[in-house]
Amino acid sequence: MSITLPVSIKTLKVSSGPNNTVYYPEVYGLHNNRLERFINKSIVRQTQQLIDQQVGNMPTTVLEMIGYYEIKNNQWDVLSLSFSNYMYHQQAAHGMTYIKSLTFDLQKGTLCKLKDLFIPGSDYITRLSTLIHKQIKQRDITLLDGFTTIQPNQDYYIADKSLVIYFQLYDITPYVFGFPIFPISVYNIQDIIDETGPLGRMVVNN
Repeated sequence: MSITLPVSIKTLKVSSGPNNTVYYPEVYGLHNNRLERFINKSIVRQTQQLIDQQVGNMPTTVLEMIGYYEIKNNQWDVLSLSFSNYMYHQQAAHGMTYIKSLTFDLQKGTLCKLKDLFIPGSDYITRLSTLIHKQIKQRDITLLDGFTTIQPNQDYYIADKSLVIYFQLYDITPYVFGFPIFPISVYNIQDIIDETGPLGRMVVNN
């Protein structure tokens, strides 16, 4: 299965007022209707999960919610999207934002977890954690309680020739720092990348 061309995407939204709007993408025009439905269902599910995570069991009134998305990669049969949702509750000290992402291998018709990008059995967790440790030191990033290792299912997206690992607010840094984002060149991890997967395609198509 080969898509070859960038996937066509349009923007949809759900809104319950001028201060409550969430924008999300929808793919269209794929020859593989089953894959198109799968991608769009995954997008809707992720969008709703972010909304639910924000609302939670908070007893206070939601004064503002805004959600949007970014296309991080749409080439070489790899579609990587990030979703951001900001919410401000009445009487809160500040608003809260969460980011999540989805990466699809269009050749295989799958939604990729982080482990799916690497050769089975490779210690990608230690390798990526070591590179992140190095960036933390080089960039003099202030940590809350130190950093030991990423999670096996750590949040990520693919942006051109980079695997971008990121953490949520408060995960490893103070709120004022924003989202800790660590771009890792595919060439620094080339030896453990699954050549038939999304990162492998980034290496080959240079």
